[in-house]
Amino acid sequence: MAELTPLYNRLKEHNRSDRSSFHTPGHKCSGFFDNSLLSLDYTELPDTDALYEAEGVILETEINAARLFGAQRSLISAGGCSLAIQAMLKIASQRGGKLLCARNAHRSAVNAAALLGMDTVWLMPQGENGYTGRIMPEDVSSALKKHKDITACYITSPSYYGEISDIAAISDICHSFGVILLVDNAHGSHLAFMKKNMHPIFLGADMSACSLHKTMPVLTGGALLNIADKTLAENAKAAMSLFGSTSPSYLIMSSIDLCIGYMYGKGRAEYLECEKKVSELKTLAEKKGIRQPEGVCDPLRLTLNTASAGLCGPAQQQYFENCGIDCEFCDGENAVLLFTPFNSERDYERVRSAIVDMPVSSAVKTERERHIIPEKALTLRQAVLSASEIVDVTKSEGRIAADTACPCPPGVPVVMPGEKIDSAAVKLLESYRLEKIAVCK
Repeated sequence: MAELTPLYNRLKEHNRSDRSSFHTPGHKCSGFFDNSLLSLDYTELPDTDALYEAEGVILETEINAARLFGAQRSLISAGGCSLAIQAMLKIASQRGGKLLCARNAHRSAVNAAALLGMDTVWLMPQGENGYTGRIMPEDVSSALKKHKDITACYITSPSYYGEISDIAAISDICHSFGVILLVDNAHGSHLAFMKKNMHPIFLGADMSACSLHKTMPVLTGGALLNIADKTLAENAKAAMSLFGSTSPSYLIMSSIDLCIGYMYGKGRAEYLECEKKVSELKTLAEKKGIRQPEGVCDPLRLTLNTASAGLCGPAQQQYFENCGIDCEFCDGENAVLLFTPFNSERDYERVRSAIVDMPVSSAVKTERERHIIPEKALTLRQAVLSASEIVDVTKSEGRIAADTACPCPPGVPVVMPGEKIDSAAVKLLESYRLEKIAVCK
């Protein structure tokens, strides 16, 4: 019988492995939810409300969420941050005009823009040392001056490595041009509860998609679309229902409800304590000589450039596994660890020991070609909806990309759908060890 339930068996086995989780989800499988939650897997009933026509208990939860995050309106998503992003772009598309979009946009945003027929102007993040980088206010200003028909600006902050863009400055610039600011805040829901409020809504964004489950005690798939402008909220439910399942999980929605209650209670204090502990680890890593991203960064994300200490390649991930640590991501140069109040003291001690005991040798430097946006041959929509085929990267020069080609984690795609693959793109794809790519027929 065991061979008939391989996924369930593997999850049970991993749960028994007694490892320290520094990846999503934010609850860390710590027992935040009691067993009674599993008995509440209901659907739309006369007394349980309906997500897309919420006027009862679901609406009450959304009102509580809006007050918690300082939004005019908060919409529950049981389809993850992807659904919140899709709804956010649908709302923006109703304004017409072009979308100024950060090049490190999540693929759900790229695909939604394609389906909605949105014409995009790409904005490249600025960064060094192999990190994703930040969107610079001056680049936003320059783009808006050049493209007078842009009506919405979409950026991702924090980046996967924790870099936070200057949302307040970008917001001011956008609003001075009559442009709305949309922020993919998938990894930053907790930013509203840090010592310094760095949540996009607080800093002036018009809409923010927040993947609660990544850094807060919410079941995977639980997210919010936070809206600061009442006029943008008027048809927001209809926008979300265009992409969302007609059978949203009540377990996920209930976990959001429980998380909101927790944050109104002891949650804020526990997140502040977590911020303090992670700050101490960052200081410890700095003293060890392990480089971290510069500038304003996510207080609960520890990004260790182990290559600066000589630890890189496959040995990097193996080192953390040997320490009993499951990272959010290891790219051979940087190890990304996500912390929440649901990490135990033993979890922290494992990280402390991993930092202190890390063997230090000469820094390993890796140079990659600079990203250059290729020539646009088709619109996003034309490329995404066209017939496609998979070819070897080595044979892709001159072809038109049918999908994003991006190193994992979500970083800066080398090519976007509709762009012509040139020799520079092929070289960069090969440097990321990408072997196959989808191209239009």
